[in-house]
Amino acid sequence: MRVITGTARGRRLKEPVGLETRPTADRVKEGIFSSIQFELEGRRVLDLFGGTGQMGIEALSRGAAHATFVDLRKEAVGIIRENLSLTGFSDRATVVQGDYLAFLTRCRETFDVIFLDPPYDSGMLEKALETITTIDIVSENGIIVCENGSTVGWPAVRAPYRLQKEYRYGKIRTALYRRQAD
Repeated sequence: MRVITGTARGRRLKEPVGLETRPTADRVKEGIFSSIQFELEGRRVLDLFGGTGQMGIEALSRGAAHATFVDLRKEAVGIIRENLSLTGFSDRATVVQGDYLAFLTRCRETFDVIFLDPPYDSGMLEKALETITTIDIVSENGIIVCENGSTVGWPAVRAPYRLQKEYRYGKIRTALYRRQAD
């Protein structure tokens, strides 16, 4: 697992031992970042199910101003901090150990890009998307990037949010939701 491009291009990132964390495959990550490459410069990013931190770190490498990483597991939070240190982005990041819903319900800031890649088929994607759109923490024209391994359709969202695009990479699917201008 490596940073694809930007200021930390080619840096190898650490991964936790075991199967609890499923890092996004490079091919999928390349596809996601190709579709949002002009959406990152100077933006605020939330990597809600941080895991290794690779999605937020890739955004920082491509010019995002700040990234917030959230993960429930202590081991994952430690890996995220190590990877931020390896890439030199610690000063542009906040790392939170805690439950994603607890973080969202007390969140008082807005984000331009949110990455959602929870454990597949856990119901967390749907709950996170519902909560994010209800509390409305995405900036005008901001995006939510979702990943899952399901063949079921993407969750419906209320206005001003809409499903913009979806992609398939073998068994893995991604979607971009956008918050429309008021």
